Amino acid sequence: MEQIKVADFYKGLSFEGFLLVRTSQKRTSNNGGNYLDMTLADNSADINAKVWDPLATPPDAGSVIKVRAAITEYNGRLQMRVDKFRPTMDGDRVDVGDLVASAPEPPDAMRKEIDDTVAAFQNPVLKTLCQALIAQVSDQLMYYPAAQRMHHAERSGLMHHMTGMLRAAKALLPCYPFLEADLVLAGVLVHDLSKITEMRADTLGNVSEYTTEGLLLGHLVVGVSQVREAARQHNIPQDDEYVLLLQHMIISHHGIAEHGSPRPPMFPEAEMLSILDEMDARMNEMESVLKRTPRGVFSEKIWSLERRMYHPRYLGEPEETAPAPEEPQPARTERPNAQSAYEGLL
Repeated sequence: MEQIKVADFYKGLSFEGFLLVRTSQKRTSNNGGNYLDMTLADNSADINAKVWDPLATPPDAGSVIKVRAAITEYNGRLQMRVDKFRPTMDGDRVDVGDLVASAPEPPDAMRKEIDDTVAAFQNPVLKTLCQALIAQVSDQLMYYPAAQRMHHAERSGLMHHMTGMLRAAKALLPCYPFLEADLVLAGVLVHDLSKITEMRADTLGNVSEYTTEGLLLGHLVVGVSQVREAARQHNIPQDDEYVLLLQHMIISHHGIAEHGSPRPPMFPEAEMLSILDEMDARMNEMESVLKRTPRGVFSEKIWSLERRMYHPRYLGEPEETAPAPEEPQPARTERPNAQSAYEGLL
């Protein structure tokens, strides 16, 4: 299956090919008409898509559809105007690996790195808690993303985030020998584990929605309760110093109230966790932006970073020749009916 990657889309492109449905729902426009609002993706990026057909049925999240669309621009961001789409059929030559964004390392290798880190802990309380909490989500951890759309939104993205932070932590700990290494590493390992209960994801790493628990409580609060319950199950006192410290690290790792933390980090290891978390998340987002931005060019505004990004002309990085944009087709003035949204797309 050869088709242009989403990361290489440009305004005016006419696209026909297969894409993964990340989200899909029917919405109502300001004039009262119905339309489909979708997020479609391949393994390079995702893009918002609109289907201006009041009778179109939303495809299931996690499914693969064939799409015929024009690439337009809205509020400075690329968008798809879908003219036709259909589910995949027998005989379609679709390689799901081309559509699913995945962590750059095998899940088994990342999982071994995590397990080896815990096995080396000298602190018995932290070792017990981390082993228990990881065991509770052992199967899901192998494929869960770290987010629906933001950083590490990929298959096995949660482990990608964890191992990235582990490596950064192990590199920085010798610079600050007063920090308790086991405590920093334990915070890295458990700070986002409760995202597995916050989001619903399939084995491809596609998040369909947030759970009721996730929306009402969020992964910080749920994570604190999971540490408390793990301590209870393993007969560790609730007021044990390390139980409290680990709970505080979870609830404070977003840093400030504006980012969702009920408490700021109140001891050095908690501060280090917050720094590592923000650094790894931002570097992952910036790497993704550079991959879809030509050298010497500024990206669109990245809302999560509140800025545009520039792709420097790095020494030794090969120049890329951007394809010449196709002549934009005139916008349709009529809305397709339910039949025309499907017919003719083979």
